[in-house]
Amino acid sequence: MIIKPKLVDAMNAQLRSEFGASAQYIAIAVYFDEMALPELAGFFYRQSEEERMHAMKFVHFMLETGAKPIIPSIPDLRNEFGGPADAVQFALQQEMRVTDEINNLVSLAVAENDHTSNNFLQWFVTEQVEEIDSMSTLLQTIKHAGSNLLLVEDFVRRNPQHAAGEADSAT
Repeated sequence: MIIKPKLVDAMNAQLRSEFGASAQYIAIAVYFDEMALPELAGFFYRQSEEERMHAMKFVHFMLETGAKPIIPSIPDLRNEFGGPADAVQFALQQEMRVTDEINNLVSLAVAENDHTSNNFLQWFVTEQVEEIDSMSTLLQTIKHAGSNLLLVEDFVRRNPQHAAGEADSAT
């Protein structure tokens, strides 16, 4: 195994977070689907797929470096929201938490002198900037639109750079 044991443990913990985020985004997508907002639903379904891909990046990296990934159960999910802004605010908070987790993994890699893991994690550092920007922009758009969510639907449809998966198209 070429990565440090502390990183293996921390990455296994991160798997729970990434798979959990994937499932949580499905719950948010369903919320928007039930409201007959297909663009917002599609945005969050794509977010779910992206988070699963993030988890799989960890799985493959761990396997390639001789570590054993442990596939976790997912945490309890939130299925009820007080409105569209609440749902997206929750998603933004989730992305902020994941950003903190990624930063902690990078700090651990540096402390453990694990250059292999640190190099791998740099993609996630950049990705989290894009994730937070995307959710922040979507939340602001919802706030500006007020009760006219069709404006938000149009924004999501017209702005693919804010749609999930944009940063992952090169991977």
